Amino acid sequence: MSIKKERRPSTPLPLSEEARGRAPHLNRLAGKNILVVGGGQRVVDAQTDPVGNGRAMCRLFAREGAHVAVADMNAEAANETVSDVASEGGKAFPIIANIADPEDVTRMVNEAAQQPGGLDGIVLNVGIGAGMHLAGSTPELWDQVLTINLRGPMLTCRAALPIMNEGGAILFVSSIASMKAGSRMPSYDASKAALSGLMRHVALEAEPKAIRANIIAPGLIDTPLGRLSTQGRPSRATTNIPGGRQGTGWEIAHAALFLMSGEASYVNGQILAVDAGLTSIR
Repeated sequence: MSIKKERRPSTPLPLSEEARGRAPHLNRLAGKNILVVGGGQRVVDAQTDPVGNGRAMCRLFAREGAHVAVADMNAEAANETVSDVASEGGKAFPIIANIADPEDVTRMVNEAAQQPGGLDGIVLNVGIGAGMHLAGSTPELWDQVLTINLRGPMLTCRAALPIMNEGGAILFVSSIASMKAGSRMPSYDASKAALSGLMRHVALEAEPKAIRANIIAPGLIDTPLGRLSTQGRPSRATTNIPGGRQGTGWEIAHAALFLMSGEASYVNGQILAVDAGLTSIR
């Protein structure tokens, strides 16, 4: 019996205008106020860094007519995103907050909701990883990861649901590490998998206000954080990805735009893997 080898594309999947961040704007979020938690981005090499998922979302949402609250614990990163949005003619303002701090979470949500028109949507783009393999997973590192990746989103939703506008949307950013082993960090995989349970509960509690809750699970994406991960785990760069390339932050942002907009008004309690098929055909 012969074993069929996995096919590798002869040419990488082409970059669409959406994947390059150059697609025309259609005002999908006109008049909406959206809080993006994790709207800054890490700097690995300022000269060559591609756009990160959070910053791409903030810029794209603003292009589509939203007023964006850019929340991040790094003031410089948040302010740079706000500057990028303003340079493109959009509206954004920074909120400096640490999602690990319950008081900061409450203040962050309240500040975002104080804008004229209230709060229509939240994107929870947060996540850290620590502790390689079970042997390196100390109780302290485990608690640190789950505090940020899982407790922080829970606290944000707890504070936001009572004051959010009806018909809004909440989006959790998970990872395909929630679906298949790969990160080598048990705390990260477990925390991202647990987001699905939290998301479904939030969707249930939010039903009376017609607030939808969904998840996007990015695959291997070429962002500053992705490049930093590759430095720590070089095998990441040689993963046999369908289509032959990593995704871009803009591709994650467009998936988020769909789920935050009225185009997804009948999509609720779902998980969308944005991974070129890595979890389903590899």
